[in-house]
Amino acid sequence: MAAAIATAGALLWGWLWNERFWLPANVTWADLERGSAGDEEGYPRAAHVLGAFPLAVGVFALRRVFERFIAKPCAIHFGIQDELHKVQPNAILEKVFTSVTKCPDARRLEGLSKQLDWDVRKIQRWFRHRRNQDKPSVLAKFCESMWRFTFYIIIFFYGLRFLWSSPWFWDTRQCWYNYPFQPIVSGLYYYYIIELAFYWSLMFSQFTDIKRKDFLIMFVHHLATIGLITFSYINNMVRVGSLVMCLHDAADIWLEVAKLANYAKYQRFCDSTFILFSAVFIFTRLGIYPVWILNTTLFESWELIGPYPSWWLFNGLLVTLQVLHVIWSYFILRIAYKALARGKVSKDDRSDVESSSDEEDATSNCRKGTHSTSSNGANRINGHISSGQ
Repeated sequence: MAAAIATAGALLWGWLWNERFWLPANVTWADLERGSAGDEEGYPRAAHVLGAFPLAVGVFALRRVFERFIAKPCAIHFGIQDELHKVQPNAILEKVFTSVTKCPDARRLEGLSKQLDWDVRKIQRWFRHRRNQDKPSVLAKFCESMWRFTFYIIIFFYGLRFLWSSPWFWDTRQCWYNYPFQPIVSGLYYYYIIELAFYWSLMFSQFTDIKRKDFLIMFVHHLATIGLITFSYINNMVRVGSLVMCLHDAADIWLEVAKLANYAKYQRFCDSTFILFSAVFIFTRLGIYPVWILNTTLFESWELIGPYPSWWLFNGLLVTLQVLHVIWSYFILRIAYKALARGKVSKDDRSDVESSSDEEDATSNCRKGTHSTSSNGANRINGHISSGQ
């Protein structure tokens, strides 16, 4: 039995790391091992990505320290206070809220009113406050956005500084010369592993933060981002991967600035920075990305190294990403148009606190499942493009 399990495991391992999938024709893992032994810097290895896990824990801890001692004082300076939405404990209403519905209809409200001897409006108010209790406060959202903004601006300029002195930044054909025998320098390794650790930390934090409406979307997004970074590292497409990461970080900086301005109620600045974000996003992802990135991954690499299975998968993912860029650009342009036409960007509906003026409409809105198309000028797309990858 043990021998059978060991054999099955060996077959699965061999299938997972099949050279004909991962590497170009006539290249083996042994070739890379020999080449790595003769080079001081070495080549990327799958085991290297495991280093992202302890680093992700450190990033997660750093985020908590940053939010408490830097972001929170900044939020308070801008007049943003922590909003508490504790409701009066009630076992019956809590059971309905958690097991049946968060937005009871008129018939259920009448039944609860008779059962508890409460006024219907009082019950509506309880459910409204209970829903708000599960939503992050403006202070929490400000701290989260400030952390993302800080990370994005640091990693963007680090990546740009590193790439500025890299030959493939100026000539993308350098991404494929002598591929896959391209040693990875320490600066590129740190760039990759820090980006990977950051997105693992976002994955971790989803399970500790207050759960939001876009939990599943963000989970899939982080998983896809982690998969693409890991995949490009394992098959040593790190040169073109570094270009993709730096290009995408450029727009995300401005998205977080717009969100911070929105939370601080600097509406004009929020609108201006969102328009700037829109311009940077469309220029980089509908202009530079296909002309610069897809051109080299699809055509220059075909000419210099030729296609093979992981090449097709990698390019399939990048082309799919471009399709998403087009879809996101549509939403961004629509939001930007509304900002210009109405004088302000749409509010963040993903986790805004319901006000008492919404009480009469709460039941019908929940039943219909209506919500706006954006958050902080970009909520509809924020779940997808907060990393942009």
